[in-house]
Amino acid sequence: MSGDNGSPAASRRRFPAPAPPLDNDDLLSDILLRLPPLPSSLPRAFLVCKRWRRLVSDPAFARRFRARHRRSAPLLGFFTERDGILSFTSTLDPPDRLPRGHFSLKLEDKCRFYGCRHGLVLIINRMDRQFLVWEPVTGDLRRIAFPREFGNAGNKLVQHAAVLRAHGDVHAGEDHQSIPFLVALVGSDKACTRAFACVYSSETGVWSNLISTECSSMVPMHYHPSTLCGSSLYWLLGPRMAILEFDLDKHFLGVIDVPLSDDSYRMFQQWVIPAEGGGLSFLCMSDYSAQLWTRKVDSDGIAGWVLGRTIELDKLLSLNCDVAFSPMISGFAEEDNTTFFMTSISGFGVSAFIVQLDSARFKKPFSLANLDYHHPFATVYTAGKSILVRCRVTT
Repeated sequence: MSGDNGSPAASRRRFPAPAPPLDNDDLLSDILLRLPPLPSSLPRAFLVCKRWRRLVSDPAFARRFRARHRRSAPLLGFFTERDGILSFTSTLDPPDRLPRGHFSLKLEDKCRFYGCRHGLVLIINRMDRQFLVWEPVTGDLRRIAFPREFGNAGNKLVQHAAVLRAHGDVHAGEDHQSIPFLVALVGSDKACTRAFACVYSSETGVWSNLISTECSSMVPMHYHPSTLCGSSLYWLLGPRMAILEFDLDKHFLGVIDVPLSDDSYRMFQQWVIPAEGGGLSFLCMSDYSAQLWTRKVDSDGIAGWVLGRTIELDKLLSLNCDVAFSPMISGFAEEDNTTFFMTSISGFGVSAFIVQLDSARFKKPFSLANLDYHHPFATVYTAGKSILVRCRVTT
């Protein structure tokens, strides 16, 4: 065959050169998905040009962005409850700080806030015998009836509960995504001689069978949040101090002694936290010192507590030791192993500060309106059309 049509050069001219990466919408979207999951990331990209605006404002892109970063979600701030109002306070610096009042919610009558985790908020309504699971980012509000063994129809008492993301992927809807979740419930008999537990799955819509363990004269403290370590949830028991473990994978319920076995529950003074490298730790306050105990197994297979590091908070910060009350633990962020402390700091009054336990680094303190538990809230927040302002109620 002769002529230019058969030459290698002519063959190459028949196909247009591939578009540069930034001219290809699919490749550009993949690049934009790798932006850090901070509140300012997508709004800043939105302002670059019309093309970027079109890509990042697409609800499908927002779903992909949240799904990609949900396991490394940043700590946005914390929730507190007072006078029937669930209030959110941002702890980020500008331009990522969310406006005051963002994510806040007026609770229904007879409702109480139990905690938050994985971008989900758990509320209990004892009068209607149901839990409410709220997604502040999408506005979704799901209602879950108590198991039949609890409430008016049963003889068991709800003592505490926790919410967490299930192992499955998000369920994508037309314009938002729903996080598959679990609700773990712990309760007791009326005599408080046994503890009971079960778990609800949003994917199956049913509660698991009850499991129980002996737990004489101890119940989970109502106002103290749970802690997730690995596949287990932990609650502090009182009035005699102990730890209740609910292993969700093994469906096991048990009681663990605390390092000081004769200790009683002291509000704002003790917390169960994950240990470095896995396992369980116990944080307790002694004046201005934060003692970190770790649970270890010896050569005979017997588990016990070992005192590890002690963090001297008065040396870490300029604490006003003359007039301040001793630092108190008011919250713990599982995502980055940081602890919220409350105390009085020179120039700030009653304040909270956040300490990263692994490095002992701390964040600038901020003033507090009330002494209360702070429930850290970490999620991927994407502002724009994908955010539903009005709550969507599903049953």
